[in-house]
Amino acid sequence: MSFPWCLFQGKRYKRVMGSRHLPFKPIVAALLALVWFSAPAFAQQTDAEREADLLRQLREAEDPAAAQMIETELTGLWSRSGSAAIDLLLRRGQDALEAGDAEAAIEHLTAAIDHAPDFAEAYAARAAAYYLTNRAGPALDDLRQALVLNPSNWQAMQGFALMLEEMGREEDALELWGRVHEMHPQNAEAQASVDRLRLSLEGRTL
Repeated sequence: MSFPWCLFQGKRYKRVMGSRHLPFKPIVAALLALVWFSAPAFAQQTDAEREADLLRQLREAEDPAAAQMIETELTGLWSRSGSAAIDLLLRRGQDALEAGDAEAAIEHLTAAIDHAPDFAEAYAARAAAYYLTNRAGPALDDLRQALVLNPSNWQAMQGFALMLEEMGREEDALELWGRVHEMHPQNAEAQASVDRLRLSLEGRTL
């Protein structure tokens, strides 16, 4: 939308500047330059607006394939800290996790957190690394912090629910799985977990 507007302004600029009837050429040029460079900014969504839009789309997704595409874009959005160096540390931590080197992942992700303590995605990733090294306490602490910083991160919420269930706190786990399902109805694991935990808790009350 912004490109045709800028193109139109460029053509109009040439026509106006070629006219002999406008004495205020510098003023006109400045105004047209302002429109030229500001138009794209109005057309672009902020990260917060894009996140809200994607979360709405995720709630309304009609099938798993559509939801997966939205997930990918949301994850990419959440993985941007605003610093190329911090983003690199996150990627290195995630790569180490995928390679099975949880200790290396913790080192990279701790460095990211030290330099960017408000970066939710680094806490969520480090929680997974702590979990893989059987450090449940630090994992839960990192998941809590990730959710404080980004309450919409259903992935961190899902990890929290899994750990609570392992600890025998099924009612708390059910509440979290329910929230995940509300945010992401196409999440098959969330739906299955809600059904399973409801049956388990209903069986206890019989």
